[in-house]
Parts: sequence; C-alpha cells; structure tokens
Amino acid sequence: MESCEIAYSVGFGSPFEGGSSLTLERESLPVPDRAPEKFETVKGFSVDRVIEEFESLSKDAEEVQRETLEKILEENGAAEYLQRLGLAGRTDPQSFKSCVPLVTHKDLEPYIQRIIDGDASPILTGKPITSISLSSGTTQGKPKFVPFNEELVQFTMQIYRTSFAYRNSYVTFNRAYPIGNGKALQFIYGSKQFEMKGGLMATTATTNVYRSEQFKHTMKDICSQCCSPDEVIFSPDYHQSLYCHLLCGLIFAEEVQFVFSTFAHSIIHAFRTFELVWEELCHDIREGELSHRITIPSIRAAVSRLLRPNPQLADNIYSKCSRLSGWYGVIPEIWPNAKYVYGIMTGSMEPYLNKLRHYAGCLPLMSADYGASEGWIGANIDPEVPPESATFAVLPNIGYFEFIPLKKGAELQQKCESAEPIGLTEVKIGEEYEIIITTFAGLYRYKLGDVVKVAGFHNSTPKLQFVRRESLILTINIDKNTEKDLQLAIEEAGMLLADEKLEIFDFTSHVDMSTEPGHYVIFLELSGDIAKEELLSNCCNCLDLAFVDAGYVGSRKVRAIGPLELRVVHRGTFHKIMDHYLNLGSAMSQYKTPRCVNLSNSSVLQILNSNVLGSYFSTAYNC
Repeated sequence: MESCEIAYSVGFGSPFEGGSSLTLERESLPVPDRAPEKFETVKGFSVDRVIEEFESLSKDAEEVQRETLEKILEENGAAEYLQRLGLAGRTDPQSFKSCVPLVTHKDLEPYIQRIIDGDASPILTGKPITSISLSSGTTQGKPKFVPFNEELVQFTMQIYRTSFAYRNSYVTFNRAYPIGNGKALQFIYGSKQFEMKGGLMATTATTNVYRSEQFKHTMKDICSQCCSPDEVIFSPDYHQSLYCHLLCGLIFAEEVQFVFSTFAHSIIHAFRTFELVWEELCHDIREGELSHRITIPSIRAAVSRLLRPNPQLADNIYSKCSRLSGWYGVIPEIWPNAKYVYGIMTGSMEPYLNKLRHYAGCLPLMSADYGASEGWIGANIDPEVPPESATFAVLPNIGYFEFIPLKKGAELQQKCESAEPIGLTEVKIGEEYEIIITTFAGLYRYKLGDVVKVAGFHNSTPKLQFVRRESLILTINIDKNTEKDLQLAIEEAGMLLADEKLEIFDFTSHVDMSTEPGHYVIFLELSGDIAKEELLSNCCNCLDLAFVDAGYVGSRKVRAIGPLELRVVHRGTFHKIMDHYLNLGSAMSQYKTPRCVNLSNSSVLQILNSNVLGSYFSTAYNC
C-alpha cells in the first residue's frame, strides 16, 4: 500500500486545502517551457498543446467571448427566434442584451415542441437540430427536452481533453496523476433512444455523447477506454450492465488506471453491488463462464469473448476481498494501478463523498467538469483540490456566459432587482451569481438555474465553485430553503447518527400540506433498520434545528410551520426509487436522487410512504 500513501499525499496535501488560497490571486499558474518528456505526450496525445490552447483562450477571455457570441449569432441569424427579437443581423453584446430577453426552459418549450413535431424550418438555430437530449427528470420531476447538435459533442470533447491534460501535467505545482497505456473502469450507461413525432431521435445527453464517434476517438487519445464493450454500455437492462462492468473491470484489473462514473452516486451504487456479488464474479472468472443472470444474448456474447478460465486471478481477488475490513479501500486493493477516482462530486453528490472515500481508501477523489444537459461550462484544471473545494475554469469559446449578481446578508438568495447580468470577466472573487448561458444549440440567455461562486481567476477567465440550485425546494410560509440547506441539515444529523455507528445511505424531503399548518418531512434510509427510539427522536430535533433560515425559524416559533417529521424507511427504498426512474427511461449515467418529492410525483411518494419503518415529530420548538 506504499504507492497509495504517495497518491494520498499528492492528492490532498496541497496548499489549496480548504480552497482559501484560490481567492487570493488573479493570475495563472506558470506553464513550463517544456514539460518533462514522459508527460509531453500520452499515446500520441499532446498534453502541452491542449494546455497551451487553454492558456491562449483564457488570457483574453473577454475578446474570446465577443468572438464566440458573434459566431453563435452569425450561424443562427436566420433562426425565427432571433429574427422575431429584431437583432437584424447585429452580433455585438450590447445589441444582443438589449434585444434578447432572459428565459427559462418553459419560455422555449413552444419552439422546441415545433422542432420535435417535425418543423424543419430554422426555428432556434440556422442549421437543423440533429437530435434531442433529455435531462434526468429527477430535479424538476419530469425530463426537459433540450436541442442537441454536433457542436455540443465537440465542446464536450474539448472539456474532456482540457481536464485530462491538467491531470497529466506538471503544470499545477508539479503535482499530477499521469496515466499511460491502460483502461478505465467506467460505470457508464446509455439509455434507450426513441423516435419523436417529427422523426428526431431523443435520448439522454450522455447517451448522445457516448454514441458519437468523437467520443470513442477522444477516449482512445486520452487513455480512457472503457473496460467494457459497447454492448454493456448500451444494455437495455441496467442491472445486467452493472454486473458486466464489474466483471470486465476485474478481468482487466491490472490495466485499470482510474475509476469513473458521471456521478459519485453511481460509483457508490456500483461498489455496494460489488459487496453483494463479488463471490459470483470470482466464480465466473474461475470457470470462464458468464453468470446465468446475464440473459441478453448480445451482452453474453460480447462479455464471453473476454472471459477465459483464470483460477489464479479468481483466487487473488477472493483472497483480497476476504481480507478487507468493511470494504474499506476496496478500489486500490483490487485495482492496484488505479491513480484516482473521478466523477461529478459537487452539489447533490457531496453527501456521498464520505462513503466514496471509504471505498477509495487512500486514492484521491477528483471532481469531474461542470456542465448540464443544456451545455458545458468549465473544466477542473486543479485536480489536486478536494471535491468540496473543486473549481471549474470557464472555457470562454464554448458558449456565451452572463451572471446575475445575488444579494448578500439577510437578502441572500434574492437577485438584485436593479442589477443587469454582467459578463464573464466582470465577475468578482467571493461573490455569488446565477449563471446565464447562450449556446450554439439554440439556447439564448438561458437561465440554467445554478448559483455559483467565483473562487478565483485563471488568467482572465473565472474559476467557479458550484453552490446550489437557485430554486427553492422547501417552502411553506416565508421560509426559503434550498437543496444546499437540506444537505447541511442532513450533515448535522449524520454526525449525530455516526456516534451510534449508523450511516445515512440516502435522503429526500417533502412538504406536507395535508396538516394545518404544513410541515417538512425528511425521509432517511439508514445503514441499519433497527435504531434506538431516543436516538431517532434526537435526530429529528437535530434536523429541525439545522434549518437556520430566518423565515423558517420565525415560522416555527409562532407555529406557522408545524414540527418537522422524520420518516425512516426500509433498506433498499431509494434503490426502488432509482429503478422507478430507470424504468421511465432515465439513464443511470444521469440519475440523481430527487431531493424533494412534490405531491404531484405521486409514484415516488407512494414508494417512500409504503416503506416507512417509523415516524418521529420534532419537539425542538416546544418550549
């Protein structure tokens, strides 16, 4: 395990610990004239060239932004949407902002629906939209339809190459995580494609990317080829796909350079599954015969081509798994050449970090890049920074970005009514903003719904920290609680439960207005079905007191909001919720546990309520 200790000191021993030094400088890190020979290229891929490209883009981000907006408006000038707004061919930022309003997805739905229905005229873009992407649907309760085109694929690859280059370079304080020829244990999943009324194909944004030839070429260039064949990635059955990902990862155990999934949650779920099926996987490897649980012919054929009887490997894996204590450090133990664990670990993924660190042992965790179904925003060019402090440097050529300043103090979460959105290079360190994007795929001044904080600058482009979704998820009276507020409350309760050796597996919330007054409901799935009544009552009080929003506290004190209710659910409840969304067509690569379940989402609410072990009401405000 000596090599792991080195990786740990590299990953978490930087002067950026806690993120404080990110806010001090507005200058870039020096780029060496020539990187050490072994890092200059990776299998023909030029790390230096990609870094030089990003350095060039970020040195005059304001000019690049003007050029990017001009290109977007020139390409799409014939679009009906822009024509109606009276731009009349103008492409300068001032005309753009004066003519084009800020919009949400709801504002664009009529235009997108016409595209879906087969209207081939230039509606949102000059060029035809090639397909439709679906958001996960777990944030707003139903998926959004988002236009997709080849430019989005190209920018996705640019993001991948940029963050990979910084992970494989000495450019960041001589700390890097170089990988060579090898593979990646990737828990990635395509979703079903379906034809829409007008003939366009619709699927998740990740599937649109995974199916592209550019993705396959880029993964090869950056030594990130998946252990599993395409038949596994695009399996119609998620459970069979996951089993085969694990099996293929074991077959290529010595070649695996890192572990990846889009979201941290998917990695956690994969290794919780590994805990249950590892002996069966060893049997498959020992006998060279695939488990009967894999019933899809194409997957059986593809994986069987990789599988040969290998008793020595099976015994080695069996021995290592048997020696593990609570599955701590399973990743470096089974995949000894893995350098790090990689995926989106910010925002709603932060609650999974403790468990992910448990599985990763001494391997560093690295947060992947920042984007959404609508488009990409920034790359993680500081790979040594822990996920809680991760920042994302905006690539100024992949879209046009604006920022709405947010008020501070007692009026936090409210946008400055008189403030106009400002440009990419006008943001200030330490301030929070709601982000607005304009893309090459027909979204103009689109409110993404994310709140970000400016942590610093790389040259003249800002490095953003994701703070929260802008929308409120818990509100009854004058209370205003966001997903981040809920997460902080869960963290408080988690510390209380940890003293009794209990772990929060997952959680969600609900506003119950069937009572008078209404009250918050928190659903928790714990690592054990049995817990002391007194502990759970204390946990309920802890949750209630952890919501510190002034509107909530005041409303609780005057009984305008009722006592918070804690509902503890059976083990496996959140797995059932995940299966529910996957059965509706969501992809595991994009799945996120819904952090608030509205009354309209009756199916998920029914799953939760039918699995309640016990219910507890807060007494925190009884005095």
